[in-house]
Amino acid sequence: MIAAKGYAAPAPKEKLGHWDFERREVGPHDVQFDIHYCGVCHSDLHQVNNDWFPGIFPMVPGHEIVGKVVAVGSEVKNFKVGDLAGVGCLVDSCRTCENCKKDLEQYCLNGNVGTYNSKDKQGNPTYGGYSNTIVVDEAFVLHVSDKLPLAAVAPLLCAGITTYSPLRHWKVGKGHKLAVLGLGGLGHMAVKFGVAFGAEVTVLSTSPRKEEDAKKLGAHKFVVTTDKEQVAAVKGYFDFILDTVSAEHDLNMYLGMLATDGTHICVGAPSEPSPVRAFSLLGGRKSLAGSGIGGIAETQEMLDFCAENNIVSEIEMIDIKDIQTAYDRMLKGDVRYRFVIDIATL
Repeated sequence: MIAAKGYAAPAPKEKLGHWDFERREVGPHDVQFDIHYCGVCHSDLHQVNNDWFPGIFPMVPGHEIVGKVVAVGSEVKNFKVGDLAGVGCLVDSCRTCENCKKDLEQYCLNGNVGTYNSKDKQGNPTYGGYSNTIVVDEAFVLHVSDKLPLAAVAPLLCAGITTYSPLRHWKVGKGHKLAVLGLGGLGHMAVKFGVAFGAEVTVLSTSPRKEEDAKKLGAHKFVVTTDKEQVAAVKGYFDFILDTVSAEHDLNMYLGMLATDGTHICVGAPSEPSPVRAFSLLGGRKSLAGSGIGGIAETQEMLDFCAENNIVSEIEMIDIKDIQTAYDRMLKGDVRYRFVIDIATL
């Protein structure tokens, strides 16, 4: 076994602290890389708090992971020692179901293996990127370009692909009016991708102070959703709304902003169910949809697109000892726009 160190939550809703644990030995198809940076996702906090489902503790969160390869198995073909590498939200899937065969491992019909708070095929808990090293099957390891700042690439492995995937799936681009609901870790990436794909991008936010940032990120318009006049002005306007909000909010109000045949795409995950009135959908043949992350092939496509177009996340670097403060600030929306842990501080 490989000795590893990390930061773990010992039990639900408890503070994270140093924890020594073990990774598996590098097998024939495995890649081991030392972790340099790990992004902090809102889902890390949800899972530490058991908001969605019972967790596996001690829990080492983190699924926006980048670093440098230090060992490869005898059968590994696509990585060598010294390569930059990344791991996102998945470290395995069944690989045989219809979805896996279509490069949709995120929707594996037999259940995929999460990077943390999951169990591998041997029944062992998985531990994430708030740690110094990781061992993953090469089929789930991603190539990272050296053209971009590595720390700012880390959040692309979740925030990036979570927004890139639905925009690609619904073919959002030139001629479309796209609204991005919420300007946080996910939302700011949605703005960047929407603009890069050629759509007219409007940010919907409860916070007027975010308008300047939205425009700097490339948004063409900004709507304060607590202003009734501004909301009325975009009634029936958008072809797509990409909803990144993880807090409770009224979906019916936003469905009213969609044009006929418009689609509201949820990528945020509030802890409580959201009521939707039938007439919010019937009055315009509107669709309410959801999207998870992307598969491995699409995630690599996204990373390559970002390298070609100089797209990275806007980040604030933190020491790992400040993770609880980061969680508190994240709940308050006090981050521009993604915390990234410098693992050298572990």
